[in-house]
Amino acid sequence: MDESNPDWAPTLHLGHSEVRATESDRYSRRLQRQQMTVPVAGDDGESQMQRETTAEPVGSAHEKEGGDQAEAEVAADAAGGDQAEVGAVEDECGEWADVEAAEDEDEEGGNQAEVDMPVKRQRRECQFCERNSAEVNRLLQENRELRCELNKRKMDEDFLKGDTNKVRYYTGIPCFAILLSLFTTVKAFLPVTKKLSSFQMLLLTLIRLRLDLPVQHLAHLFHVSRNTLSTAFTDTIDVLNARLNPLVCWPERHCLQATMPHQFLEAFGKRVAIIVDCFEIRTERPSNLKARAQAFSHYKGTHTMKYLIGITPQGAISFISKGWGGRASDKHITENCGLLNKLLPGDLVLADRGFDIKDSVGMMCAEVKVPAFTKGRCQLDAKDVENTRAIAHLRIHVERVIGSLRNKYTMLHKRIPISLLLPCEGEEMTLLDKIVNVCCILLNMCPSVVAKPDENERCAC
Repeated sequence: MDESNPDWAPTLHLGHSEVRATESDRYSRRLQRQQMTVPVAGDDGESQMQRETTAEPVGSAHEKEGGDQAEAEVAADAAGGDQAEVGAVEDECGEWADVEAAEDEDEEGGNQAEVDMPVKRQRRECQFCERNSAEVNRLLQENRELRCELNKRKMDEDFLKGDTNKVRYYTGIPCFAILLSLFTTVKAFLPVTKKLSSFQMLLLTLIRLRLDLPVQHLAHLFHVSRNTLSTAFTDTIDVLNARLNPLVCWPERHCLQATMPHQFLEAFGKRVAIIVDCFEIRTERPSNLKARAQAFSHYKGTHTMKYLIGITPQGAISFISKGWGGRASDKHITENCGLLNKLLPGDLVLADRGFDIKDSVGMMCAEVKVPAFTKGRCQLDAKDVENTRAIAHLRIHVERVIGSLRNKYTMLHKRIPISLLLPCEGEEMTLLDKIVNVCCILLNMCPSVVAKPDENERCAC
């Protein structure tokens, strides 16, 4: 077979297929399937058979003859079985109705159960939420109470606010309003730290000056280390000394004369400018022999630092010197501390017997009044007794101020470590000098021990 020849044409499989004869079993199975289906109401057996006949596919003559014979048999059977089919259909319909009714009841019950389930769930959730809400409210109230209790124990503004007795005990300042004003003045100049706020730095400094608590104890109170607290104390003292130094100042003469107490007016007129005296602070024993000799005080019998203090007739501190060794005399300190440079011609200075400064003060055209000496006599003259009594009665005010300074800030009343006597880096002043100066500043912020304020002038905070 030459398939490459242009005249070649296929002669096999030209599109015709073998027609297989229809089997009778296939047709009978289809009839059985049709009989099993429920007939529609109003249709009789003949119409059903007619529909089946019309639905019959067209076949060969042999298939048609076999189909006619089968149809005749089916028609004969249908004539006798119509009544049975109707009864079976009615029974099936009744059963279907019962099943549908039961299913409807089940659906209604199921729907009702489905409706009740969210309600019950919601009710349980509401009860759970109520219990949780009550527990949350209780915890919130407990949290607020604990926070309030913590704030009361925390050393900050809330610890002192509204309690004047606490302010006086821990800081020595009369009331919280003055303390807050002091804090506002120095707040911008205090260093910023992570563990201590600016107010806490000021507070720990005042507490240490006031109560002289050990550094370790203060470190526990403020929850910081010893080094952190010592650094904060030193930095705060530096700021207070620099920013508040003008509070210890020498007043103008006209201001002194305008507010001169009547006791001074009666005794010396308007001439009194200052009342001076010296006080000593005990220190540890220096290791250096020269420093040990300079610091030993024969009057106190121990090693001390000596300061000259001057107050106005009104009781305010107007002058404080730097520290001198306990061996230095009152005269030496007065002549070298810069006090004489502040005197004006005609001023009167009240001093104790140890201040032999008549010549030095006279060089400034001023006068010094000291109690009279017996100078080998058995007793003083009547005039000297009266003058001495007047001077002692007025000069006692400076001793009262010194006593108030020591009692209010107990750090000055106890023994000072040597570390506070070393000069600060780049400065001539020691840390003790700054501490004494700050204590004098703070004392000037308190009511005077000389002139008692009237009821209308007292702090109302």
